[in-house]
Amino acid sequence: MHGNYPRKILIQLIWNGPEQQSSKSSPGLALLLPPATLATLAESWLREDCPGLNHMALVTGAAPSQAMLWAKSPGVLAGRPFFDAIFAQVNCQVSWFLPEGSKLVPVAKVAEVRGPAHCLLLGERVALNMLARCSGVASAAAAAVETARGTGWAGHVAGTRKTTPGFRLVEKYGLLVGGAASHRYDLGGLVMVKDNHVMAAGGVEKAVRGARQAADFSLKVEVECSSLQEAVEAAEAGADLVLLDNFRPEELHPTAAALKARFPNVGVEASGGVTLDSLPQFCGPHIDVISLGMLTQAAPALDFSLKLFAEGATPVPYARRS
Repeated sequence: MHGNYPRKILIQLIWNGPEQQSSKSSPGLALLLPPATLATLAESWLREDCPGLNHMALVTGAAPSQAMLWAKSPGVLAGRPFFDAIFAQVNCQVSWFLPEGSKLVPVAKVAEVRGPAHCLLLGERVALNMLARCSGVASAAAAAVETARGTGWAGHVAGTRKTTPGFRLVEKYGLLVGGAASHRYDLGGLVMVKDNHVMAAGGVEKAVRGARQAADFSLKVEVECSSLQEAVEAAEAGADLVLLDNFRPEELHPTAAALKARFPNVGVEASGGVTLDSLPQFCGPHIDVISLGMLTQAAPALDFSLKLFAEGATPVPYARRS
């Protein structure tokens, strides 16, 4: 085991790479990220880490320096645009050796960063934290997609809105690099009627009717259901998708089949407690989407390090002092 990934899945990931990655490769995905948003995020992360005096700047000085970025654990590289934005804020330049979505086989040279020593080290921890977490999400997504495709299922493996506050864009981007669907980005991306909304509205039909009015023609409506009866009621009321939440696999598939028999155009999403180990049990011919909160909530961070080296010297992935 490495982190939360079974060894078999890690081996598949390292040798086969993330499924669907060829169709979602760099620089395509990077174009999704507005430059102003990248700069704003990078600035906020750097300000959080150093809101006042940078005492170590007097230790390191401002001499031109260079550092090598090393990958020390297997997985999928993700987060290059954010990494670039962080170092751009501190007047450093990044040269990449590997493209976004690359399979990382440790120990691997990933990039070289150049700039004034105090600036390079000011961005170091912030950039490594981001890259480790974004790559962890991409690696988890790639492993999930690989597992689902191994069953012959052709539906969508998706993330959820269970993301880290202030870090959603990075985690949603990591899902895409790993080959998964990001699901709705925020509350405005899909009108999703959850159990609490049904309770507040006074029933499934009333809730869907209100959601349909809010969605107008531009958004789809999805309804969380806990039984076939609720799913049928939601479909009859005009839902575009039905979320079968916290169903056991032996209950999920007959429920989805019965719903599809009556409403073949209604999409079916399965969610709730799905893990990499149990994912194959949720794959089936009547399931269109399987969403996993653990892709962002429980993805282990990858291990990266940034090591300075002298001009003309051979970079090494560990500290070397004379």
